[in-house]
Amino acid sequence: MISNVITSALRTTAALALVAGLATTAMAQTAEGYWQGVQKNGALRCGAAVAPPYVMRDPATGEYSGFFADLCRELAEVLQVKPVFVDTTWDNIVAGLQAGKWDVSLALNRTPARAMAVQFSIPAMEYQISLAYNKDNPKILAGAASVADIDKADVTLAVMSGSAQDKAISGAVKKATILRLPTNDETRLAVVSRRADILVDASDTNQLFTQSNPDWAVALNPTPALAKQGVAFGLPHQLSASDVEVVDIFLEERVATGHVEELISKAVDQVLKASQ
Repeated sequence: MISNVITSALRTTAALALVAGLATTAMAQTAEGYWQGVQKNGALRCGAAVAPPYVMRDPATGEYSGFFADLCRELAEVLQVKPVFVDTTWDNIVAGLQAGKWDVSLALNRTPARAMAVQFSIPAMEYQISLAYNKDNPKILAGAASVADIDKADVTLAVMSGSAQDKAISGAVKKATILRLPTNDETRLAVVSRRADILVDASDTNQLFTQSNPDWAVALNPTPALAKQGVAFGLPHQLSASDVEVVDIFLEERVATGHVEELISKAVDQVLKASQ
């Protein structure tokens, strides 16, 4: 009887030791954060969909520029790894991050729908959608101030497919036709060629468009605001709070010191020079 009790106690002790050992191993495995894994790989993979001035890509050289591309390089420098840009589209930028094709997504708008699939850093900047058009277009009445004022059956809106502005305008219009195109260049060309009446894009991007075409182009920031959101790094859903904090602290300092504003100004100047 006593022997059985001792044997049972020993088995229990052994089982507890095994559980404790497994727990210790698990803690050791989880103690290494996501960014330590990136450091081991030696590269920070940044998913990049083109949208000037956030992300730009030289078709001749493949070189990336734009202020979020600069932030990717700076984050890689902080992590002491090489920045690697992975070309993608706005239709795939969330799915690619979920699939582990890259470590961060650049210039991603913070939306509740996306937050169910990925995590976000704090915003690097605030974003609002505006509507750019030819001021002589008779379909756009003087004094137009809201989306409802331009939501007409004979009006065509050009927007980049899969982008935040695509999702926002699709939920806001009932009568107008939405022309979805793969790139920013194609949406601008649609308005320039009068294939479309209105360019739906980020307010800062549309500001570049109107500055490049001052003789005829104007932009409207609708009231109420259309999709006023933060623009941030998209991060994998499984990241711990401490992993997310690494990127938040990185951005917080650069926003507070005005460094992000400097990067934005540099990118805007680059776009304007290229359009001249």
